[in-house]
Amino acid sequence: METLAEGACFRTSLALWSKRNLHVPWIAGVWKNLMKSEKAVQEQSHLPKWAPRLAFMVLSLLAASLIVITNNLLTERFTETTKNHATLRLALYGGNLLSELKRNGIVPQFLANDPKLIADLGSGDFSQSSQRLITFNEEINATEIMMLDKAGRVVAATDRSQLGSLRNEATYFINAKRSPNTVFNVIATDSNSFKFFYSRQIESGGEVAGIIAVEVNLQKFEESWAGISDAALVKNSEGIIILSTEPLWIGLDEKAALEREPASSTIARALRTAADWSFEPADAYLQGQAVFREESLVSFQGWRIVNFTAYDSIRQKVNGYLAIEVTIFSILLAIAFYFLNRKAEGRVAFFKRESEVLLDLNRRLRREMAEREKAEKELAVAEQTIVQSSKLAVLGEMSAAVSHELNQPLAAMKTYLAGARLLLSRNRPDEAVASFRRIDDLIEIMGSITKQLKSYARYGVEDFNPVDMCAAANSALEMMEPQLRRQKTVIARSLPSRQVMVMGDMVRIEQVIVNLLRNAMDATLNVSEPRISVDLAEGETILLTVRDNGNGIDNIESLFEPFYTTKKPGDGVGLGLAISSGIVNDMGGRLTARNLPEGGALFEIQLPSMNA
Repeated sequence: METLAEGACFRTSLALWSKRNLHVPWIAGVWKNLMKSEKAVQEQSHLPKWAPRLAFMVLSLLAASLIVITNNLLTERFTETTKNHATLRLALYGGNLLSELKRNGIVPQFLANDPKLIADLGSGDFSQSSQRLITFNEEINATEIMMLDKAGRVVAATDRSQLGSLRNEATYFINAKRSPNTVFNVIATDSNSFKFFYSRQIESGGEVAGIIAVEVNLQKFEESWAGISDAALVKNSEGIIILSTEPLWIGLDEKAALEREPASSTIARALRTAADWSFEPADAYLQGQAVFREESLVSFQGWRIVNFTAYDSIRQKVNGYLAIEVTIFSILLAIAFYFLNRKAEGRVAFFKRESEVLLDLNRRLRREMAEREKAEKELAVAEQTIVQSSKLAVLGEMSAAVSHELNQPLAAMKTYLAGARLLLSRNRPDEAVASFRRIDDLIEIMGSITKQLKSYARYGVEDFNPVDMCAAANSALEMMEPQLRRQKTVIARSLPSRQVMVMGDMVRIEQVIVNLLRNAMDATLNVSEPRISVDLAEGETILLTVRDNGNGIDNIESLFEPFYTTKKPGDGVGLGLAISSGIVNDMGGRLTARNLPEGGALFEIQLPSMNA
């Protein structure tokens, strides 16, 4: 009787709810089909009694089969997607780690050839040596830089508390004295961690005068990885963990480290595996949670990086889709149940009034709960997709910006290297040394460019200093001189004889002027007699103009937009003017462009004058 009553109540409630929502097309269609089916059943009462029950069983088996198949397919798909994301994240981690090691690897070689430091070791006067190391460290952001004399005593350091300490038994000191090249050292500490040093000999007169040691800051990667990955570690060639988001893993091999965080018990691990019956076997368990493992090689002394990602996120995504499917089949089973019990509705009519309101409220509440859970799960998936897409977009833009901004110093370095090679072959070493000095300046510019691009990711205001615009313009012209001479471009400059000062950054202003000169050279590439003029005028506003006799600008409105370019693919990415405009805006100025009536284009840099 209770079963018959429930069927009758369902039918009545469905009728009331459907009549209130007949304006929804699919609801109206379902209700019409129900009415037709009821009439057909009444007319065809000769159907066997077991037929509805058989249909109900077939529908139940079909629903269970489809749910199992859907679960397996979605699990496989989302597992593969999550693994792809983990692989990409692992490649990014390894690239950042290798980049930091290579960036710090050239520092000892550069400092070992610093004439000032060599002279200090020879004279024994180290009053300015520590400050010189501190100034250099502001650019590379190493943990510590030390200079030791040949006896192993610290004579200069970025951490002045280390001055005077004896390090003649330190591994980086001993290894550096044995090799004329830069050596890398991994040193275990008493606090269950590792320190990483580059060291190199400082030679004077063919003898070892001292050692330069640079401690590389790799612990910062542990902090950044901990906020993204479930767990990550780096192993050396012997399999010992030297970096990890889990501090207790440092100094252990991977097997011993994972055994520190097993499931709480054998029963708990078995239950965990049973709950995830549709997944691939877990690679490991972290704090009782099943995870899969991704490993990649870091191209540095046989190091390997390992990342662990939990399966929980996959289970949540799959459950969201399964909930929708279960809801649909529940409705179909409810309809089938209704037809199975429709003959008994006359005997339970008195139950209809009591249960009608409760069933309707209960149905609406369940529907609203299901819709809210579905919306929350879809929102979580959408947020995760947007975050990943934003990271990939930022990575692409930063890669394109670095490539574009470093191309110009690299081209100038290539020219100076060719000139130095020619001068050396003609036995003119003094002039070749001048070319090497220019290359050294270009390397500093490249370092400043990368530092500037990296600073875009954080908030803050640049520290500006007084800059002579005349000196910046002359330096930019000197940097571009080989390319201008090779293109046979006539340069006309009109610069004041006295200093014209603005508040800004010397390297960034030179970068803007070089970009404008490069664009002018590209504009006059097909002109028979290319001419470029650089003029500097002083007033309340400093005005620097770069004029060319090229073909002019086709689309001025889009000129300063990122990735807008008229060059062929491979010749440029359209970031030079966008970055230049941002630099000038940061200094309180403005960069504009216009076409000239007589032909060609004119770019203007307007900056506030310090003399106004």
